[in-house]
Amino acid sequence: MKRITREGDRTIAVELTGPQAWNDALTVAAEFGRFERQDEDQAAGRFRLVMSERLVSQLREDAVRQGLETIRNRVDQFGVAEPTITRTGTDRILIQLPGVQDVERAKALIGKTALLEFKLLDERTPVEQALAGQLPETSEVLYQRRVDAETKAERKIPYVVQKRTLLTGAELTRAEVQADPNSPGNWQVSIEFNATGTRIFGEVTEQNVGRHLAIILDGSVYSAPRINERIPGGRAVITGQFTVEEARDLAIVLRAGALPAPVTILEERTVGPSLGADSIRQGLIAIAASAAVVFVFMLVYYRLSGLIADVALGLNLYLLIAAMAAFGATLTLPGLAGVALTVGMAVDTNVLIFERIREELRLGKTPRSAIDAGFARALRTIIDTHLTVMVTAAILYNFGTGPVKGFAVSLFVGLGASLFTAYFFTRLLFDLVYMGRRKVEAVSI
Repeated sequence: MKRITREGDRTIAVELTGPQAWNDALTVAAEFGRFERQDEDQAAGRFRLVMSERLVSQLREDAVRQGLETIRNRVDQFGVAEPTITRTGTDRILIQLPGVQDVERAKALIGKTALLEFKLLDERTPVEQALAGQLPETSEVLYQRRVDAETKAERKIPYVVQKRTLLTGAELTRAEVQADPNSPGNWQVSIEFNATGTRIFGEVTEQNVGRHLAIILDGSVYSAPRINERIPGGRAVITGQFTVEEARDLAIVLRAGALPAPVTILEERTVGPSLGADSIRQGLIAIAASAAVVFVFMLVYYRLSGLIADVALGLNLYLLIAAMAAFGATLTLPGLAGVALTVGMAVDTNVLIFERIREELRLGKTPRSAIDAGFARALRTIIDTHLTVMVTAAILYNFGTGPVKGFAVSLFVGLGASLFTAYFFTRLLFDLVYMGRRKVEAVSI
């Protein structure tokens, strides 16, 4: 084999040392069945391997899907409340991050390719000679970025690195932030490989004792430590004068995995806090207005029993907001929709109980017996309806993303509070109002 070069994005040009190696080359090329051979010239020992349209479409589809999952994993570890990450079109991803204050940091975290590579330095080629253009085909010049802590001046240090990649971040199992013991005030990222990576890393360090191994991320050299002995444990450290935020973000992208292709931000929109607060305020006004209408309706239609239901409904809302505050949940418009639905479910439960009591009274039962029978007959139906919707909310939370999860959380917590207040707390108030009397003539319902 004389030369293999890449031409464009879909073509690999192969040039042999002579026509005598033609059959062997075709045998090897046949292993890449999804490539098509073109421009074959046996006498000159040349041919091209071209990616088929089907392979290009499949690779593009796989890249978008993998990129979607990788970005979702990074955002989840970044700690954004209720993000929305969806695919739009054939090659675009829509990302919505409510509550993010540092937009530039989020963009850097999402857009970093995070291709981690381990390569040996080419210590035979002087850096000056490489910068002058006298560089072997098997080597390349990469740079290490260093920023002065006091002046903030940035300088780039060139390294001559072999092109061959010995190990990548695909074999990583752990990436944790640690304080740099050799540089107080700076941080480093400790990484650990899986069984395959540990074996490869041990072989690389054993065969190259005394040489320098460059740790490269997205084409930039972060460090190039000297290999003093074989490292069997599959552990390494990435240093680079990181702040704690930079080290944490680097650990996140390494744990989440590398993007299959670079990400380009095509459009960016920022919704200011005033607009978000105004939407939340309008949602709260809508809930308050609907709750007020329900309060008045229950009071007019069911009289004293309606007042008891209103008290239980107020406690329901109080428990719901308290539980969401305890969970640290973000109040969003879908969450407010869940609150509004909870109000309707709680009132529906009271209506069911009150209508059962009315039926018992029409059958001629005494007030106390009617209350007991009404609550007893409604209990099974109430539990069935609440558990059914709570299971639905749990499924939405498990399989949904972003706003769907916010709606599911508020709905699930609200239904749990409703099950307690609309039945048990309401029954307690009925017992205090009616059962404590020696003689009950009628029920205000």
